[in-house]
Amino acid sequence: MVTSRPIGLPVLVYIFAGILHAQTPAPTDPLGRGTPQSMVLQFLEACHSRDYSKAQHFLDMRNMSSTDRSKYGTQLAVQLEDLLDDTNFEVATMSRDPEGDQFDNLPPNIEHLATFKVNGQNVELQLERQEINPALRVWMVTPASVALISTAHKVLAETPFEKLLPQQLVTFEILDTPVWRWIALILIAGVFWVLASAIAWAFVKAGRRFAGLPHFEGPLRLFLATTGFRIALEFVPPSSLPRLFLERTSGLAITISVVWAVAVAIDTLAKRWHAGLDPRVQAVSYSVLPLGIQVLKLSLYLIALLSVVKAWGYPISTVLAGLGVGGIAVALAAQKTIENLFGGVSVIGDRPVLVGDVCRFGTQTGTVVRIGLRSTRLRTPDRTIISVPNAQFSSMELENFSARDKIWFHPMLNLRKDTTSEQLAKVLASCRDVLAKQPKVEAGKLPVRFVGLGAYSLDVEVNVYIATADADEFLGIQQELLLQLLQAVERAGTSLALPWAQDRVPIPDQ
Repeated sequence: MVTSRPIGLPVLVYIFAGILHAQTPAPTDPLGRGTPQSMVLQFLEACHSRDYSKAQHFLDMRNMSSTDRSKYGTQLAVQLEDLLDDTNFEVATMSRDPEGDQFDNLPPNIEHLATFKVNGQNVELQLERQEINPALRVWMVTPASVALISTAHKVLAETPFEKLLPQQLVTFEILDTPVWRWIALILIAGVFWVLASAIAWAFVKAGRRFAGLPHFEGPLRLFLATTGFRIALEFVPPSSLPRLFLERTSGLAITISVVWAVAVAIDTLAKRWHAGLDPRVQAVSYSVLPLGIQVLKLSLYLIALLSVVKAWGYPISTVLAGLGVGGIAVALAAQKTIENLFGGVSVIGDRPVLVGDVCRFGTQTGTVVRIGLRSTRLRTPDRTIISVPNAQFSSMELENFSARDKIWFHPMLNLRKDTTSEQLAKVLASCRDVLAKQPKVEAGKLPVRFVGLGAYSLDVEVNVYIATADADEFLGIQQELLLQLLQAVERAGTSLALPWAQDRVPIPDQ
């Protein structure tokens, strides 16, 4: 017989160790050399902080002696900083993948950093992914590239234009950038803004006959000015980190200008659609349409912003998770508001009533004044306004009087109990003639019928439709018909019954 044994202590220790290993995050490099882009950014930040002892850890100087490292390490870091800051090197082009760019036709552990042309020859600097320990791999400037830094640094020389400037403008730096470049960028930005404003104004002026075109002036001005400034950065580049910030800012501005133009186009199309709507469908034009436009434009701006942030290398999953949690919190806090909102959507979508309709809701009657997203407003016959939450209004039994195509006319004629059969026949015939002479009356096969013997009367029912949906017209026709029906009763020699008259005891003559 097979007997079960308890799990031994070594097995439990092994399982527990496996769980800890699975839950322990992979070690990260404290210097931030996990990806090619982060390695370059951290190197530049260390250099700009004048922490060149830290910056040397980004250079693989294993082929140099310890004496040369201490002697030339800081110099090499400064020279590489100059190369990256004072040329057209772009940090944004570096890969953000820990594995590097796998499609650059280089070995998997090699990444291109920059290429400089010195004396007609290309000097290429590269990064290499090295294994610090079995669980940590980092990117560093390769030993061969470290040896070429001094050679590549010869490409940096004072330009003929800088020789014409006062020496203070060339030597004095702000954010590791000569001050003359900042002055030039500010002047260029102002010039491009003026030119962009003039071009946008001329464009709008030329197309002024097109409705909605003036609203495109703003996004067009922003797009042209930012695009011109972005091009100017290639000719007057600041140092790497400020250039990265300006490039990202200009890219964001260009994206916003494009989305802004799309939003203007949406507003223009919505106005044209609104102009063609039925005036009675004001619930759509005043409530749903503006809300839908705002949601659409907000979604466009949000998508554009998230796309730009993702292009910058920041994870957007955390942002989306935060929006999801925030949305749940808002939904719980505004439960009644959301309930009314969906009630309004139900009323607007199902359209049991429209603005201007007369309806009965619950025990009251009123004219619909406005259907909003939170409540519906109705004007009562007393000329007061009742505001009913949409969650309640959508669940009510609504009777729409304005939706009638014709109105039912069905009075009951209660003739005196002593009316003879001959008089009754005359009443029926006369009433049929009255109805037949009215062109708006839609009569069936038996519009006037003798329906029963009441306790004190003979009951004659009139059952026809008046072919009109206008309440005022119906009231006029109804009044005319009632008068003619009373006259028909009088011509027959009888009258309508009165309950008290049937039970009255005659007083004998004195």
